[in-house]
Amino acid sequence: MEKETLINYPELWNRLSSYLKGIGRMSARPVLLLYYVMTSKDTPWKDKATIFGSLAYLVLPVDLLDAKRLPVLGWLDEITSLAVAIKKMSKYITPEMEVRADAQLNAWFGDAVEETV
Repeated sequence: MEKETLINYPELWNRLSSYLKGIGRMSARPVLLLYYVMTSKDTPWKDKATIFGSLAYLVLPVDLLDAKRLPVLGWLDEITSLAVAIKKMSKYITPEMEVRADAQLNAWFGDAVEETV
């Protein structure tokens, strides 16, 4: 019997992936890492709820500051929410999660271009 969860991970993944494909590789990577931390069995439930709240706020149409009316300021609430979640959850990011995130980004955007110095 499958364990029931409060979070509908497939639906969240569908919404996140369509959103992330539109914001670009560099912006999508930290959000993907948060998603992988949230879906990890090693992440405590309280931290999963924090990440879920941040990711849901990113993809849901409800905003404290409307990006259409306030183009620059409208993104600050999402950016702040994600930055706080990323800082708090970075301790849970494993090398395997980073590999998964990079592989998913490569599938969406193609292989990363090597920077030359």
